[in-house]
Amino acid sequence: MAGDTTERRTGGDGTGGDGTGTAEGSHDPDDPRVAVGLFDDEGAGSALAHLYRGEIHRMKSWRERLDRTTDWAVVVVAAVLTWAFSSETNPHYVLLVGVAAVAAFLLIEARRYRGYDIWRTRVRLLQENVFAVALDRDRELPDPAWRERLSGDYVRPTMKLTLEEAVAHRLRRVYLPLLLLLLSAWLVRITAFSARAWPGSAAVGRIPGVVVSAAVAAALLVAVLVAVRPRAWKGELLEEDAEAWDRHREV
Repeated sequence: MAGDTTERRTGGDGTGGDGTGTAEGSHDPDDPRVAVGLFDDEGAGSALAHLYRGEIHRMKSWRERLDRTTDWAVVVVAAVLTWAFSSETNPHYVLLVGVAAVAAFLLIEARRYRGYDIWRTRVRLLQENVFAVALDRDRELPDPAWRERLSGDYVRPTMKLTLEEAVAHRLRRVYLPLLLLLLSAWLVRITAFSARAWPGSAAVGRIPGVVVSAAVAAALLVAVLVAVRPRAWKGELLEEDAEAWDRHREV
């Protein structure tokens, strides 16, 4: 039976079924379209499958680290808001301390996101150039040099995002709403819940209220500008991508 199977695959004369001299399912090791026929031969994609599984595991581990930082930031925000409005005698600047704490969590999470992006970009490279091509033989390769890029990244892993880009991504996703919530609460605290009029109610010790307010406004403006500045990176799944998938599915 094994001999019959071999004969059927080679066309009986040592050539492929079409007489080309290459066994069906074999691939040129230098062909970037190595994934074509990946699902037709159980053994052809074994190494890539294990590689992909390992990259998914690494990406998942770093994603969980991001979630833990976000959880701590949310806990800090809830605790600060509760304490700031629990008594009229509590100082308003505890909310600004909360802002500083959330900003620290933002920087920590941005650094972690840069590490997470290393594994995420590898996974996306495999998805786009291997599995998408294996599922659809007629699909063009998004990146014909993907093998060289992936090999180089294994030899010398590099971060693909700058710290500023990572900060912008996390601001958009999580931290800008948290900062706006704290600063809105601070604004209410120094106006509606203060016996003194603004800007005197915003003073912190010997620092005049005008200076404190100006510093807060400047910090918020910088955060908003960093978050909304147009960028060209390929990030995670965005809302517009999900809508496009729904439209495709409906058709």
